[in-house]
Amino acid sequence: MAAARLLLRLAGRLESVSFTQSVCGLLGAGQGPGPWHTHCSLERGQLVLSRNPFPGASERLPIQRPLFCPFAALDQQPEVYKTEPLTNRGVDLGVAVILQSSDQTVLLTRRTCTLRISPNLWVPPGGHMEPDEEILECGFRELSEECGLQLPKNQFSCVLLGLWESAYPPRLSWGLPKYHHLILYVLVISEESQEQLQARIQVNPNEVNAFMWLGPDVVAAVAATEDGTKTPGLFSQDLPLSVCATELRDDGGTQPLVLPMPTLTQTTPTTAEEDKERISAGTKFALQLWLQHLGR
Repeated sequence: MAAARLLLRLAGRLESVSFTQSVCGLLGAGQGPGPWHTHCSLERGQLVLSRNPFPGASERLPIQRPLFCPFAALDQQPEVYKTEPLTNRGVDLGVAVILQSSDQTVLLTRRTCTLRISPNLWVPPGGHMEPDEEILECGFRELSEECGLQLPKNQFSCVLLGLWESAYPPRLSWGLPKYHHLILYVLVISEESQEQLQARIQVNPNEVNAFMWLGPDVVAAVAATEDGTKTPGLFSQDLPLSVCATELRDDGGTQPLVLPMPTLTQTTPTTAEEDKERISAGTKFALQLWLQHLGR
């Protein structure tokens, strides 16, 4: 059952999280924009989170939600869901891979325009965690399924970056949430260069229609426009006006794609524009965490 995939230790007891509850709220996120920190353990597809250390907890990770998180708003309006058959659902778990090349660029993919959920959104490779699946199993499976990439053994290292509470639609002004995920971002540091990795990428056209590599300078500009925190401003003179990407053609081949910087710094619209091309708010959070790790 989905509700059993995510458990919180609250007042010493293990409790499952209902679809309509804010995970950050239950962890006592309180006031301010976050991020907060949570102790966690994951074993065979079940994630346990707690504000306090507990036996078996192996990580202490930042956890964040957007300022416009609909579940945070719905915590104050529980009556909204009385007529909705969602209270017996839980929160789904997902894993997303921030793949770093040896020359310190990271890979993002654009969800194809035919997808029902979040079309044209730029995100890292990732997806749902299957029952009894470990974190890295899920991440590498998604990397293979979406990008055709399999990394040689002993030529990479991994770091857990943080957790993001995600809703779709992302704002209440778009409608009541139909999906509720907690996404675990994993940094995979490859010993191969961007050129070596790029040569092996074969994207799945049912899920991905473009991909790009971003370096730290561009990532810093993108991450600074995380929804609700900063307004996109003037770019540094050192930044490019556009970024080069690779796009899938209808015949299955690829072609160069030029993306203007304003596309990459676009924030989540206040009204429903599901096909608006942009980098997701959760991805911007993960990119901030990547820069912090790079700085260390």
